Amino acid sequence: MRTELVTTLKRQATTLLSDIMRDKESILITQHGLPSAYLVDVESYDLLQQRMIILEGIARGEAAVAEGRVSSHSEAKTRLGRWLK
Repeated sequence: MRTELVTTLKRQATTLLSDIMRDKESILITQHGLPSAYLVDVESYDLLQQRMIILEGIARGEAAVAEGRVSSHSEAKTRLGRWLK
């Protein structure tokens, strides 16, 4: 991953955006020597968001299992059967 100063972003935004679109490599922007933001192309960002939704669903499922909020196969079949009629 590439790192750039915020002043570089201010001065060369068009170039940095072109680089991101071409290389599909995110850029870490630093301000006063500290990480401030990431620049990523839209396609990569959308993919990250889709993955996050899936991971959040998995985490909710794992929490439900840990809390004992589970159903047996026959219970689930009965509940779903009511909806599918």
